[in-house]
Amino acid sequence: MLKYLAAILAGSCLAAPSWAEAVEWAGEGSVSAGVTSGNTDTSDVGIGLKFSRESQLWRMKGVLLADYGTKDGVRSKDRVFASGQGDRTLSEHVFVFGRVSHERDDFSGFNSRSFLGGGAGWQVFDTDAAKWSLEGGPGLKIDEVKASELTVPGSPPVPVPERTDESVSVIAASRMNFALNEQVSVGNDTSLLYADTSTQVSNQATLTAELTKGLSARFSFEVRHDTHPQSDFEKTDTATRMSLVYAFGG
Repeated sequence: MLKYLAAILAGSCLAAPSWAEAVEWAGEGSVSAGVTSGNTDTSDVGIGLKFSRESQLWRMKGVLLADYGTKDGVRSKDRVFASGQGDRTLSEHVFVFGRVSHERDDFSGFNSRSFLGGGAGWQVFDTDAAKWSLEGGPGLKIDEVKASELTVPGSPPVPVPERTDESVSVIAASRMNFALNEQVSVGNDTSLLYADTSTQVSNQATLTAELTKGLSARFSFEVRHDTHPQSDFEKTDTATRMSLVYAFGG
């Protein structure tokens, strides 16, 4: 069901007449290395791709992220995240959006976690030197929970089968980027996904310095928090990374 709704969302945006005036795709690819603490304490590598396309009325953007790590020669981290969003401009500051995301993390209590929803946003400011937007709205959160065991003192473990939790949710996000000068910029992205089953909060702060035209170095620190993780998993993960970033298009 989620796949069909996502396809409808993407197809309706791409079919909009205003795409005839769209500029080329732009974005960035990155390769990173870092350390992680929380559910896993490991060194890891990651790749990322962010891309967007804009016209006068529409903006399409997507994110693909993959992290892999080992500890003492044993795989200890394997996470993939993908999201897509379509924005429709209503005025200089107001827009509406539709969003779909999907995450798979082998080292969590979930086979996958997905979201489909939409809402409204406010472009606080959008200049060459500073960009800041706020957005929020309702949606559907789908968690595919892994099979587990319930341990009761003095009794053998009780198997708990896999299950699917679907819940009405609310998403909110703040996205900021400021250019300190022509070569250095700072950014901060915060997101919240609320549901009765659990609430996920994440924050990523970045410092990016241009090395050559199109190539930059980036330092980032990310915190991800889950209010109700599965048994035997910690509530908070942190990740500190150094990345090489290549910008394209635009």
